[in-house]
Amino acid sequence: MKIGLLRFFAFLFLLPGLVGLVASAALSIHYFNTRSHQPEPRYSRTVPRELKGQTVYITAREDQQLDFLRYYGLRSFGIGLGLGLLYLGAMALKLDRRRDSGDVAD
Repeated sequence: MKIGLLRFFAFLFLLPGLVGLVASAALSIHYFNTRSHQPEPRYSRTVPRELKGQTVYITAREDQQLDFLRYYGLRSFGIGLGLGLLYLGAMALKLDRRRDSGDVAD
């Protein structure tokens, strides 16, 4: 795999992963500040969620959204991080080969 392509895919996964994690954190803070700490069955807010050490009650759909953003953002970020480490390793090998051949001054 070419090094430039590896860098492209690392950023392709890293950036959406970071956006997903930041969005999940922002949404959690929003729910913590705006949702009740007691169940509200008439609004379907009966799913308990632990946020900042306190229980907040949200709807099942809101719970699914938070799970989606958190877990898929984390997976995407992890894949991007792994590809980024592969990219750094490939660049180190390329620089070592170049240094051994005498192309780069020490």
